[in-house]
Amino acid sequence: MGSINAYTGIHPLNGRVLCYPDRRSALRAGAAVAAGLLASACGTDAPAAPGPSASGTAPAGPAAPAKAAPDKAPARAKAAAAPRRFAGQPVEIGHGPRGRPGVALTFHGNGEPAIAKAVLAEAERAGARVTVLAIGAWLDAHPEMARRILDGGHELGNHTQRHLAINTMPEEQAYAEITGCADRLKRLTGSIGTWFRPSQTQYATPLVRKLAQRAGYPHVLSYDVDSLDFTSPGAAAVIRTVIGPIQGGSVVSLHFGYADTVDAMPPLLEELARRKLRAVTTTELLTP
Repeated sequence: MGSINAYTGIHPLNGRVLCYPDRRSALRAGAAVAAGLLASACGTDAPAAPGPSASGTAPAGPAAPAKAAPDKAPARAKAAAAPRRFAGQPVEIGHGPRGRPGVALTFHGNGEPAIAKAVLAEAERAGARVTVLAIGAWLDAHPEMARRILDGGHELGNHTQRHLAINTMPEEQAYAEITGCADRLKRLTGSIGTWFRPSQTQYATPLVRKLAQRAGYPHVLSYDVDSLDFTSPGAAAVIRTVIGPIQGGSVVSLHFGYADTVDAMPPLLEELARRKLRAVTTTELLTP
């Protein structure tokens, strides 16, 4: 018989080695286990079991006080960059300079943390840096993700508090969506984040652009390449949809939370390298 290419993992409760036929099955199984653990903890006041320290060593001695779970700790290990104004760029930016060999892969920050971490790991394996526009409610549920994103060398921004159709909202409600997420980012990282992207739209209305500036974001971040990965078309389709129109300076819209996106990352990054295009943060893309 030929060898079987499988993915393995350790069950968090019984320590057994688990084997899955492919990456997608492993990711989905991990997400299901995580969801089960979260559900079993609901309604209790007992703290979660402490994880390893930053140095990787366990607390010394049985009498050591319990530590807060890593996912409850504020993400202060690395401060997020603050928004900046780019001279010569419009209020709403859809792409960077075309003459540069860089592209910005930008991700809507939402979905299962296990899948989000897998996307980030694939990017880092290839030496790529990305921009994550996080939803405030997602950060409320998974505050550890702010630390994970920044510590990976990526940048973090604002994608509204609840990911509603912001262009249709009255002024006060739309402003609350922007500042709600900004407040969470500042509490977790010390900054309101590098960028603001409106929710459920590619382009912001003049009102939303004005409100974003009032909240402290000189620019609104749009994109010129939509991966359509949120439709779960399969990894090959995601790659084709991105690679077809991409060029130097492109800003690509992608999402956490979809196994197709994880599977698409290695070949997508390989194809970018073949075309001599480098995946950088949006700030790097626009910096002279």
